[in-house]
Amino acid sequence: MAKPRWRDFQRQIARKSDRKLKAKKSKNNIWLGFGTFGMVGWSVTIPTLLCISLGVWIDTHIQSKYSWTLMLLFIGVVLGCFNAWYWITKESQGD
Repeated sequence: MAKPRWRDFQRQIARKSDRKLKAKKSKNNIWLGFGTFGMVGWSVTIPTLLCISLGVWIDTHIQSKYSWTLMLLFIGVVLGCFNAWYWITKESQGD
């Protein structure tokens, strides 16, 4: 009776080993996910903050009936989303 249990144990170890080797070889692992998440976050954040800073500077130095900060906030978010879209498509193609 010890032999069938031993063989099951060997098969179980072999399956787990194969899964670990496959995970190491594939690009889909947790660190790649965290890296992509961070890249997307900064790709949107940096243009947004730069546009907000420019809008605040314009609002303090130039008199206008429009809020440049709000307009440039919107523009910064749109630019950031396009930037993130570009990086995601580039990463998914593997270039």
